[in-house]
Amino acid sequence: MDEHGDIIDASRRRGRGALSNVAGRFERLARVEAGDGWDMPEARAGVETELRDESAGKIITYNRSPDLPFDRSINPYRGCEHGCVYCFARPSHAYLGLSPGLDFETRLVAKKNAPDLLVRELAARAYRVAPIAIGTNTDPYQPVEKAREIMRRCLEVLRDFRHPVAIVTKGTLIERDIDILGPMARDGLVRVGVSVTTLDNDVARRMEPRVPRPARRLAVIRRLTEAGIPVRIMVSPVVPGLTDYEIDAILAAARDAGADAASWIMLRLPREVSPLVQEWLQEHQPGRAAKVMARLREMHGGKDYDSRWGHRMRGEGPHARMIGARFKAAVRRLGLAEQQPALRCDLFRMPPRVGDQLRLF
Repeated sequence: MDEHGDIIDASRRRGRGALSNVAGRFERLARVEAGDGWDMPEARAGVETELRDESAGKIITYNRSPDLPFDRSINPYRGCEHGCVYCFARPSHAYLGLSPGLDFETRLVAKKNAPDLLVRELAARAYRVAPIAIGTNTDPYQPVEKAREIMRRCLEVLRDFRHPVAIVTKGTLIERDIDILGPMARDGLVRVGVSVTTLDNDVARRMEPRVPRPARRLAVIRRLTEAGIPVRIMVSPVVPGLTDYEIDAILAAARDAGADAASWIMLRLPREVSPLVQEWLQEHQPGRAAKVMARLREMHGGKDYDSRWGHRMRGEGPHARMIGARFKAAVRRLGLAEQQPALRCDLFRMPPRVGDQLRLF
């Protein structure tokens, strides 16, 4: 659609986070818009969301990262319509031959057979139970889930197997599934993390264009906790020089809504995310752009990002330490936990199937 990440006209990307559609790192040719040969103005349509189905080969992904508190995860979708410009998952779209820019939030893939795969993989003789994380790459409760219900059907499988699950989301659609999550929570099988980056509606609208407004996400926390579902407030990402001053206010608002635990992650700029965020800063926060990037580079040894384990989530240096200390002080003052109780793994079972002999007794 554009060459070398050139900014796309604002009228065509209304409601989107990325400003450009830079070629992914595996594409050999630059993205260049070609005219039709007629030397006259041409009206251009906006960038619409496209969703296609994929028959995945497997659904549970395993990792050995020491930075993560889980070793397996599920992602029902590729790409995310929420359009958060800072999303660290954007570079994953390059593996599809698509741009981590506007393609990531407009050209989505649904893993239509995810629930069936999950049944097969959980029922495998060699499977050993441990909490599954959902929402670690793209949000399972983004807008397309309302019609597709892939996430809901995966939850039904996990409920039937009595399998522990940890969910991360910014979406309000999780309220639809309280009828599943509530009973699972009573058995110690589920916890939820809700991400709030800022309480400033204007900043949120520009930075996270299709995410529910901050107050609505706090209402989600209230709904979940009233149903007995434990919720962790995730102050992530913290954008130094832009949103770091809000840490105390976000934690206090989430505590008042019922959250009992908290965590935070520094803004990460892996691969194609860095130029996308810098474009966004220049357009929406030009007076703070230089400060934000200076702080991040200070935290990563002069680079935009350092992916070393033990470093990438928080950074180093005085400002990183100051943000960490501010978070810890607020957590103590508000009575929030940094660690949540472990989910139960001892209830895991193979659900009865139609025709099982046990049904005769």
